[in-house]
Amino acid sequence: MTQGPLLLSIDQGTTGSTVVVFDERFSVVSRGYAEVRTRYPQPGWVEQDAGDLWDSVVRAIAEALSQGEISPASIAAIGVTNQRETTILWDRRTGEPVAEAIVWQCRRTEGICQGLRDQGLSDFYHRSTGLVLDPYFSGTKLHWLLNRHHLGARARAGELAFGTVDSWLLHRLTGGAVHATDSTNASRTLLMNLRFGQWDDALLEPLGIPRALLPEIHPSSHRFGETRGVPGLPDGIPITGVLGDQQAALFGQGAIAEGNLKCTYGTGSFLVMNVGRRVPLSTGLLSTVAWNLGGELTYALEGSAFVAGAAVQWLRDQLGLIRSAAEIETLAATVPDSGGVFFVPALTGLGAPHWRPEARGLFWGLTRGTQKGHLARAVLEGVALQNLELVRLMETAAGVPVPHVCVDGGASRNDLLMQFQADVIERELRRPANIETTAAGAAMMAALGIGLLTDPERLPEMIRLDRRFIPAMDQERVKYYIDQWRLMVAKA
Repeated sequence: MTQGPLLLSIDQGTTGSTVVVFDERFSVVSRGYAEVRTRYPQPGWVEQDAGDLWDSVVRAIAEALSQGEISPASIAAIGVTNQRETTILWDRRTGEPVAEAIVWQCRRTEGICQGLRDQGLSDFYHRSTGLVLDPYFSGTKLHWLLNRHHLGARARAGELAFGTVDSWLLHRLTGGAVHATDSTNASRTLLMNLRFGQWDDALLEPLGIPRALLPEIHPSSHRFGETRGVPGLPDGIPITGVLGDQQAALFGQGAIAEGNLKCTYGTGSFLVMNVGRRVPLSTGLLSTVAWNLGGELTYALEGSAFVAGAAVQWLRDQLGLIRSAAEIETLAATVPDSGGVFFVPALTGLGAPHWRPEARGLFWGLTRGTQKGHLARAVLEGVALQNLELVRLMETAAGVPVPHVCVDGGASRNDLLMQFQADVIERELRRPANIETTAAGAAMMAALGIGLLTDPERLPEMIRLDRRFIPAMDQERVKYYIDQWRLMVAKA
């Protein structure tokens, strides 16, 4: 049986919950995973059941403990990281959800966003929050839930609690004792003033959101509470690290220096650059909190593409071209190139830097000679090409050149995709030996919270690399891809 001190990291993602147990050197001891059901009740609508999210975490905890033959008593602390922006409402008295959880991908609030734009509030929200008026973020989702389910009076009376997934998990982990969030998750709601790190009445008022709904905002490394009534775990384990999944991946990559950049290939594709204590605002990019240590905010620039790994799932589940996500690399390798086929992964609209929710995905350049391998390769290349303009925009906005990009997430295992990504952005890619960097980041934050890790400056030396991908494509070919991508995006 594995002995402590161990760190249990909960990574609650869009498609499932992963629980990873780390030792004090942040090596993986064991791992558990449980899928989450997602519903699509109308085109563009994406929702989940909050109870199912919690159940998946419980199942993943049980699997991780069993796989590693871990004594629950050896868990010294818990870290939590999560899909961001997904919006949950629950009853404070019963602890039960009162509505569906609206997932970050959901586009149902585009009309609300347009109404705020029509009031001339776009610049105000961008300057105050670093975000844009897009259905991606939690504030308009919360507004929709309150109105659709006629919950305004109960919200004002303090009977209900709002939270992103981290707040919901804290509530459940602590037996209902805690209603809190951290600065990274709060910065994704449209409700927090980015410079002050606090909820802002001027942001709440246009959306009709009462303060009584909102969780307390704490630093990312903080004693949020202790476990109580969690199946498989003893009461009293401290929860000392919380941060959104993309910020956790940045921290888990040891990207603590200004100018460090990482790309996570998950359901979507997320590029995040550490910009230190500055708050640069950029058209097309988001400004957000990277983490909060001891009340001191570190900021980041972020570019979010809504569909990356989800495009591979779509090929598998809807088109049946592959039986598993891993097969796409083998299928794409059956052809030397995409045969002139291009794919724009705008299956749920276009994210940064375009922010066009009405955009739709497309294949272009199909002929009688097009094979399944061409389609597979075009999908992988489309995932990489949408990141190209984000990297260049970040360099310009931050005024800092990017010497290399750290990569992680499930699709970073795909060598063909990684090499093409390095080629078109003309930057070296570095893939760590442990691509569970999101879970590692939450574990590292939890370790800070109990003093097991005392100096974040040591993090870069703790990251062991698996492989470097060096750009190898000639510049004329790179220019061809860039020019074609711009044409394809305009068509989408």
